[in-house]
Amino acid sequence: MSSRAPVILTKFRNLGEQMKKIVKMSLVAAVAVAGLTTANAKPLEEAIKNVDVSGTVVYRYNDYNADSAATAPATRAGTSDQTNNYKIGLNISSKVNDDVKLNTRFLVANNAGSFAGAAGNAGGLNANSNDANPEVSLSQVYFTYTGIMNTTVNVGKQGLTTPWTTAVDSDGNEQNGTGILALSTWGPVTVAGAYFNQTNLGTSGDLAGALTTASTYANAGANSVATVGVIGNVGPVTLNAWYLDMQDIFDTYTLGAKAGFDVSGVKLGADLSYTSLDFDSVAKTNLGLTAADDDQNLVKLILTAKAGIVDAKYVYAGTDKEGGITALDADAATTMLTWNITTLGKADADLHHLSLGVQALDSVHVSANYTTMDFEEGTNTAIEDNEKELYAQVVYNMSKNLMTYVRFGQYEREIDNVKDIDDSYRGRLQVQYSF
Repeated sequence: MSSRAPVILTKFRNLGEQMKKIVKMSLVAAVAVAGLTTANAKPLEEAIKNVDVSGTVVYRYNDYNADSAATAPATRAGTSDQTNNYKIGLNISSKVNDDVKLNTRFLVANNAGSFAGAAGNAGGLNANSNDANPEVSLSQVYFTYTGIMNTTVNVGKQGLTTPWTTAVDSDGNEQNGTGILALSTWGPVTVAGAYFNQTNLGTSGDLAGALTTASTYANAGANSVATVGVIGNVGPVTLNAWYLDMQDIFDTYTLGAKAGFDVSGVKLGADLSYTSLDFDSVAKTNLGLTAADDDQNLVKLILTAKAGIVDAKYVYAGTDKEGGITALDADAATTMLTWNITTLGKADADLHHLSLGVQALDSVHVSANYTTMDFEEGTNTAIEDNEKELYAQVVYNMSKNLMTYVRFGQYEREIDNVKDIDDSYRGRLQVQYSF
């Protein structure tokens, strides 16, 4: 980094404390305007003490360069794109009484809850534009009730906490809706249930890009969402089963098992899941889907190992010939996403990902990452597609609440053995401050 880097990092570190002060000062000012006298000083002091402020500030710089002539899907030869991306998430919770807490989340982001500052197809090629001044939006506002033993109930506008969605993300889009979510834990078993009569799934998430007619899907936020799940522990294994129904669009379920072991000082982990999604007849008609799109499936296996300063991870993800539309967001647990490659919406996909890392210092982690995926263009076709990426990553944790990583690598795509459909070198710098 340049000689200005320490100054920039110091500003990120101080921003959280400034936000906390601003929020609490705003509360004081609001009450003062209401005409409180000195007799109310103690209640005001207590109210401020019961306010918790947390959040993240993220800056991301992408630099993508395409060196080869492309024949499909678009000509990208010689393009060089640099994008600046920003996102701030501010969480404010206030204790109302012993059983009730008010929670809010504000975002400086785009209308999907993702990065602001990068226009066009952000994160991809040909995305250059003028700098932007994003606005602040209210993403969540809900009450949490804990007056029932072993039970938590959230009511209001909140994140969609399901395996198919991303409720909160420091550096990506977020899905939220208005409704009720209840969690109840009894011994080793937790039962979850939720119903949302309105969501932002028409604007946030990646399912629209996986469907054939995204314009129809843009109104999907008016369709209700209901889900139920069970999570339990059996010895060292954690089991989970979830079901979700999106009104007039699809119903889906996912089953998973996760375990961790310590063998002679080597920490081993395994995570196996299966997801299936069926479109409703109404959705097939409105979205132009065929019988071949009836059943979308994904099998995912994640194996991890750590011995001393060395760690490794292997991921396999496969979809069937009918497709891999198994999630509402590419970052969700029911799909697979690396840096540039995802199984979401890919038919007959076979993805293999391998990562080897070294904890070089207490604050520095270095890794090499490779991914390859074969899949079909469309469903039940003979057109073979292949994507590959190879990149190195360095993560630097300057402190517990300040993290920076740098990536550099190459992405390639071939269709029916035609090389250089997309051949680009890609770099990224990201700084994340948590408070």
